[in-house]
Amino acid sequence: MIVTLTINPSVDASTSIKQVVPDHKMRCREASYKPGGGGVNVSRAIHKLGGESLALFTCGGLHGQLLQQMLEHEGVTLQSIPIAGQTRENLIVLEESTSQQFRFDMPGPVFIESDWERCLEQLKAVTGEPTYIVASGSLPPGCPKDFYARVVEVAKKWNARVIVDTSGEALQLAADAGVYLLKPNSRELEELTGREIANEDEIKAAALQLIDEGRTKVVIVSLGGEGALLITKESTEHIPAPDVPVLSVVGAGDSLVAGVVYSLAQGRSLRQSVQFGVAAGAAAVMNPERELCEREDTERLFKSMDKN
Repeated sequence: MIVTLTINPSVDASTSIKQVVPDHKMRCREASYKPGGGGVNVSRAIHKLGGESLALFTCGGLHGQLLQQMLEHEGVTLQSIPIAGQTRENLIVLEESTSQQFRFDMPGPVFIESDWERCLEQLKAVTGEPTYIVASGSLPPGCPKDFYARVVEVAKKWNARVIVDTSGEALQLAADAGVYLLKPNSRELEELTGREIANEDEIKAAALQLIDEGRTKVVIVSLGGEGALLITKESTEHIPAPDVPVLSVVGAGDSLVAGVVYSLAQGRSLRQSVQFGVAAGAAAVMNPERELCEREDTERLFKSMDKN
């Protein structure tokens, strides 16, 4: 059983314009709307890959209602958690003249204590015994920085494997609580370990430091178009990404996480699961806007990779 938890989800509005210029009223193309937020996207991608997960997410105001309706329309199994504030809306603008993408992420609603406490209670009340809990995305204002560390404590009653994908102090404190898998980029790995990182050897040393300190068992360091590094206590391997055309990088990281956890739940080895995750991330960048990975693309790319 896979459970994803998104405490700061969003409705993502996407549009395009010929050129972004200051101090002018810019006439944009018709907007499209998609669900957003780390865990929400992981559940959406798992569903696209043919798997099942339970998406727990906060829901407030009109944007929260829209978010829930969109997820229900996609067929994602969900459980919304009511909050006092309004679910945030983010904006993504494609500048057609340069093909540059501008992303405007809002901080989210200000949480009161009962909001984040309700999230933990809803997680504790999940029916069944989760095997994997994916805690992903930013924390909203007012939420304690150790929220994901508290999620780790809740997960211990099931002996569930916790996968955390966030940043800043929230990532530090989650790692302090001890998780199964972390997916930092190089900058986040520097912040976690206090080391300067300039090459793969230094990435490996920093990741092994986290593992030796008992903060995680597995580290996957995203390398963008170059794939990912898989580091465990026993081995380190560079998993190269398939060469694909890049139309949008939005959602690639969430697709990678989805591919990994879905594949692990299917019984594949850790190495093969990371390869499947890298394939899912590559499949995501082939799609415009925020369409995440598609099952057919992911499986085709996975089959083309060395899986020995």
